[in-house]
Amino acid sequence: MTSEEEGLRFPILIGDVGGTNARFAIVDSPDSEAGEPRIVRTAEFATIDEAIAGSILRDAPVLPNSAVIAVAGPVDGDAIALTNCPWVVRPKGMFNSLGLSDVVVLNDFEAQALAVIALGVEHMEKIGGGTPETDAARVVLGPGTGLGVAGLIYSRGRWIPVPGEGGHMDIGPRSPRDFEIFPHLEPIEGRISGEQILCGRGLVSSYRAVAAADGKTPRFTTPAEITAAALECTDAVAEEALAFFVTCLGRTAGDLALVFKSQGGVFLTGGIAQKIVPALRESRFRAAFEDKAPHSQMMAGMPVYVITHPLAALAGLAAYARKPDQFGVATRGRRWRA
Repeated sequence: MTSEEEGLRFPILIGDVGGTNARFAIVDSPDSEAGEPRIVRTAEFATIDEAIAGSILRDAPVLPNSAVIAVAGPVDGDAIALTNCPWVVRPKGMFNSLGLSDVVVLNDFEAQALAVIALGVEHMEKIGGGTPETDAARVVLGPGTGLGVAGLIYSRGRWIPVPGEGGHMDIGPRSPRDFEIFPHLEPIEGRISGEQILCGRGLVSSYRAVAAADGKTPRFTTPAEITAAALECTDAVAEEALAFFVTCLGRTAGDLALVFKSQGGVFLTGGIAQKIVPALRESRFRAAFEDKAPHSQMMAGMPVYVITHPLAALAGLAAYARKPDQFGVATRGRRWRA
């Protein structure tokens, strides 16, 4: 075993840091479950160090020696900026500020990929398809503050998460109605990507675009309002916006399933996916997912699951912290020791 593969010293702090919320817990030993999670809004703390100290270390019965932290953004260098949050993770600084001696930083959707293995079927709701193939590749994606994506492959007896920034892939119009809606979507630097449609603000943008395409005045301003009106069938614009969102999610999930040939399953995670399960169960999601000629028959057999566990990423990180040798997580350039 190389020094990069050595396990971390317990207790281990685990953290899942998104653009809006950060979730932390402590795993005391290889045989223990993660302790009580603490959830904070990132906007309420100036730095991640302050959030950890103020939310979980202040009342912790034991202080951690090590940390495994998953962040929403690419891990490159020892000053790691988050994509949708002003925090910058500086692992070396955590040695002094938090008393840590060993810090691993992963991509947040690596943690979601680990959760696919850590969680049982009781934490998943199936959305069509057939039986997953054992040890076949899997893919996980989740609309949230942005759009997270990761793959999961099995090789040499270990599950290997494949991090990436697939949420920034372009999404374009296909149907005649799409060509009416897309000109009204809000681009970033001239592009419409998954991050512009398949996230909370993307649902709002889609709602406004549908209204603009028909010359209507939008009534709602938040994803929750739009989702509620759509599911309750009380606003036609909201209904179409959610249908558009679900169709784009199905297309993107199908594209990623093709990339990984995900016959082990496609997994949707995060609060948005959990809230729109009724819409995902309607035919348009599977129709968009499977509409990948000449491979439509293969796609029809691929199962899709919504992960219903409220803290899936923490469950994945806890599983990795307890038994890192079961996972092929590369830590070179992403692990710092005091």
